[in-house]
Amino acid sequence: MFAHILIPLDGSPLAEVVLPYAVAVGRSCRSRLTLLRVLDSNSEATRPRAVDPFEWQIRRAEAEAYLRDKAMMLENAGLQTGFEVREGRSAETVVEFARSAQADLILLSSHGRSGISGWNVSSVVQKIIMRARRSVMIVRAYQPVAAGLEDLCFHRILVPLDGSQRAEVVLPVAAALAHDKDAELLVVHVIEKPHMTHRTPLSVEDIELVNQLTERNRIEAVRYFEELQSRLDVRVQFEVLLGDSADLTLHETVEKEQVDLVILSAHGHSGHVKWPYGSTVVSFIAYGTSPLLIVQDLPHDQIERSRAEVAAEEHGGR
Repeated sequence: MFAHILIPLDGSPLAEVVLPYAVAVGRSCRSRLTLLRVLDSNSEATRPRAVDPFEWQIRRAEAEAYLRDKAMMLENAGLQTGFEVREGRSAETVVEFARSAQADLILLSSHGRSGISGWNVSSVVQKIIMRARRSVMIVRAYQPVAAGLEDLCFHRILVPLDGSQRAEVVLPVAAALAHDKDAELLVVHVIEKPHMTHRTPLSVEDIELVNQLTERNRIEAVRYFEELQSRLDVRVQFEVLLGDSADLTLHETVEKEQVDLVILSAHGHSGHVKWPYGSTVVSFIAYGTSPLLIVQDLPHDQIERSRAEVAAEEHGGR
């Protein structure tokens, strides 16, 4: 699962909403934690300016004291925790540190020091997510938070599966969290009605074909869940849902079932290495409102770099 969890913090209360999740996931996966603070001398909103060395050392000492205090809190909760202070651009430094430190999971608040915005995740978080090439957890900073480090409760954890082995990479961590928190797994498979290109109303034969394919897929999903049930030793509710859009149906399920956490594989049966995430994951990053754990199913070196990344390296950028 996750042997090493990286937790970037910027010193703001919004960023600290991840800490109860660090305790929950860290305990379930028996992980060691690393807290990271990035000191960026260049604000995105201002021009680069000369940095006073004395002022810079004060900032670094304050950052170390802050992280030491948070690390001690996590140590007192029973988790092996270290901390690092680095200098550089925030997103790039987090991604580079995650790779060099071989972190398995990056735990992020959706927003930090810059405050809550109308965007579902901040620009820095968006950059980290798209370049991390490893598992990522996003905690929504605009949602209510647990009162204490050990007060976080999961009642229902949504696990969408499409029948592929790639999607099933989420099951070990989902089962561990459900077991530790006495939560129920809501395992869902969404069947989309087959789309038929047409300019006029479907014929009786067309409608019958759509219904036959839909029923065939429903029966196969039920068989799949029957086999899967024997592999899970936690409380599980299985649901086969029918919808015109799998993504929309999943978002509606989160609201209807009052889901506390969504766990998704980065790719499903239709995913490929050209992009770090499949369309369903991108939908939940952009529009989801619940905490989201994305389990990367591919080794980081098997995910293609974007043209922008390649071009940036060729021109000495980042």
